Amino acid sequence: MKIFFRKSLLALIVVFGSVSLVKAQKYASDWNSLDKRPLPEWFGKAKFGIFIHWGPYSVPSYSPAGTYTEWYQFWWYTHSIFGNNKPSKDAIPDFQKRVYGDESSYYDFGKQFKAELYNPKEWAALFKAAGAKYAILTSKHHDGFTLWPNKHAQDGRYFKWNAKDTGPKRDLIGPYMEAMRDAGLKAGLYYSLYEWYHPWYYMGSEKFVKDHYHPQFKDLVNRYAPDLIYADGEWEKDNSYWKSNELIQWLYNESPCKDYVVINDRWYRGSRHKHGGYYSTEYMREKMDINKEWEEIRGIGLSFGYNRDEDLKDYATGKELVLMLCDIVSMGGNLCLNVGPSADGKIPVIQQQRLMEIGNWLKVNGEAIYGTTKYRTSWQWSKGDRNFKLRKDGDKYTTADYILKQTVDQQPGKAVKELFFTQKGKNVYAIIPKWPGNKVVLREVDFAPGTKVSLLGVKGRLKWKKQGKKVTVYMPAFNPNWGLPAEAYTLKIEK
Repeated sequence: MKIFFRKSLLALIVVFGSVSLVKAQKYASDWNSLDKRPLPEWFGKAKFGIFIHWGPYSVPSYSPAGTYTEWYQFWWYTHSIFGNNKPSKDAIPDFQKRVYGDESSYYDFGKQFKAELYNPKEWAALFKAAGAKYAILTSKHHDGFTLWPNKHAQDGRYFKWNAKDTGPKRDLIGPYMEAMRDAGLKAGLYYSLYEWYHPWYYMGSEKFVKDHYHPQFKDLVNRYAPDLIYADGEWEKDNSYWKSNELIQWLYNESPCKDYVVINDRWYRGSRHKHGGYYSTEYMREKMDINKEWEEIRGIGLSFGYNRDEDLKDYATGKELVLMLCDIVSMGGNLCLNVGPSADGKIPVIQQQRLMEIGNWLKVNGEAIYGTTKYRTSWQWSKGDRNFKLRKDGDKYTTADYILKQTVDQQPGKAVKELFFTQKGKNVYAIIPKWPGNKVVLREVDFAPGTKVSLLGVKGRLKWKKQGKKVTVYMPAFNPNWGLPAEAYTLKIEK
């Protein structure tokens, strides 16, 4: 199969010259061997990425607020649903019948998915302005529709189910890969192992793995050689069925991206937080403080696919997103924040605006985020109860206001995170969730004689005084002319 080549030499330099190549060696197909492969350094340094969910489900772009629109087909066919806000199990079947009629089919959305305003260069410019270092696009979600031309999308279906043969009538992934890399971003791809209603999978046939999953996956990798592969949809079957270890052995030993590709941990039932390149969490449903490279994925709202039922109150604010990023990075993780383009390929304006707020903050404070590692403690807490219930009873996902309750919107009897800590070399960064007034008291950082303290974005040094185990840093009078983003402020402590 033909590998997708970028047009410019500059793009090749970005891909191969700016990454730390994994030392070439042969890996066996057992997980013990595969897990010994070092994670390429760029991922742990990146800290902030963009997820993109886009496909036929973007046509109806509807599910009750608090649920996933990209699960539209499954909600419809099974008369079931889960998420926040106690959604009705018949919400999607009722919507489909009312809007599209009794004779409609989910596969009609493939024809209606036109991507007529798709401009991946605009996406890349937005993501770069947002301060993201990588992006991950859904090459195939659980509905089986592929955004690239491949014969395997037709396996067992007897009709063509990909972007080249229906809907857009063109490859959507090639231009995305080129645009991201030309902009200096790592270009990743999401791939769903299972497909809800693929005949071979639905019948439990191993033919699905042998003649569909493995060859289709190899076609994707051989064409585009992605920097990252985000697997998903693994949870129904064991590795004896998926045989993902054999596929990853090929990926690490023979594929065109074998020296630099990053993978996650979703490769068979039970593999999460056990095997793979990095560990994944989603809307904070899993343990967050992980002693390995990891990544939290979530939407700006509570859906990955674009959801027309979400209102302003359902979207995270810029401050919530910035503080969430700081919280996750202080624990050694990455935040991969999702955008959901509409069916025409445009990223909704409110999502663009949120990304720009993050980008403006990172322009001043990015030094405390990119390339950092965990400090010996992630936070400085105030007095009070540190145990928080992240979700309401019955809710599936953690809403973004959790971080305000843990920082600037203190709840009765509860503690707050007064500071987030990150570290880079000998420097420590203390990120303050709100302007502290005339002083900041640090209890978690050792100050030696000659330690220098500054406020990122403001020239000059700050005075400090050590009293026992506490250090008081004296802040200047706030000056609006500094132009500091108000989401959070950062002290740089140079030892």
